[in-house]
Amino acid sequence: MSGQGEQENGRAGAADAPHVPVLLAEVLEALALKPGGRYLDGTFGAGGYSRAMLEAAPGATLLALDRDPTAIAGGAGLVAAMAGRLTLAQSRFSELAAEAERFAMAPLDGIVLDIGVSSMQIDQAERGFSFRFDGPLDMRMGREGQSAADLLNEGEEGLLADIFYHYGEERRSRAVARAVIEARRKAPLTTTKQLADLVAGIVWAEPGGPHPATRVFQALRIAVNDELGELVAALHAAEAVLVPGGRLVVVTFHSLEDRIVKQFLAERAGRAPAGSRHAPAVSMAQPTFSLVNRGPITASEAEMRANSRARSAKLRAAERNAAPARPAEPGLVALAGIPASQPRRRHRA
Repeated sequence: MSGQGEQENGRAGAADAPHVPVLLAEVLEALALKPGGRYLDGTFGAGGYSRAMLEAAPGATLLALDRDPTAIAGGAGLVAAMAGRLTLAQSRFSELAAEAERFAMAPLDGIVLDIGVSSMQIDQAERGFSFRFDGPLDMRMGREGQSAADLLNEGEEGLLADIFYHYGEERRSRAVARAVIEARRKAPLTTTKQLADLVAGIVWAEPGGPHPATRVFQALRIAVNDELGELVAALHAAEAVLVPGGRLVVVTFHSLEDRIVKQFLAERAGRAPAGSRHAPAVSMAQPTFSLVNRGPITASEAEMRANSRARSAKLRAAERNAAPARPAEPGLVALAGIPASQPRRRHRA
């Protein structure tokens, strides 16, 4: 799958770091920024997109969200520098419509979502996102709720196998789940090194490939943070709060997330899958978006050479029309071929 390896998605470093986010120029172009517009950055991170958006659109105002309190605290300097044009709020991007209303920013002229874990989080050993550093098995973006250690030490074998298989596409998911159960009978799994070493003893390392534990770590992170459910909710929220002509821009780094975004935008743009005698075509609801680009935008060769994080990035964008927003469809994750968060039933390959 795309995005394997400990991908760091461009939301990296301190808010004033000289870091260029992935696909920055492409994001700004897709947003079609205009002076005085109202915008939302659903994944503030280190503020790279937020800063660039405000600099590119004189007089524009921006609401930036992040579920990580560390990111919000780190953005204080940028808030001050923007002199009232930038508002930061600790919130999940699934709640972007409610947050836009709360801060009197609705309706919005544009929304950008940069999906995944930031390198700022990966680089902090105590956050437990990475096996590059030994730290506690945490992985909670918002520092609340069930941790990765809780899930590993309390989850049933079938549940863990499902998570590793569906969210990490780990072919040896059953074997890894069994090994976790055996290991925790002796002592709880509490550190990233413990888990990485355990998986490395079961999953074969491919020459020149990612670390054997990459897919398991990804799967746990997605499950702990309900990342797929959050993404689906954010897409529906964006549809509800964008002004006609407003742009939605989403940058993904893994095929799981990209599949959901692609499915949502294609369906909302009126592109129904072809029917057959087994599954006849159904009448489509009125389109609410039009696609800005037919396929995903990817990084240039130059950007990929300069920044390895850009290799798996895909940008999809769409423009809102005047049609009424549709009711939320929780089944979108399943429609994209991915079970709901923390699936409980195993599906064989």
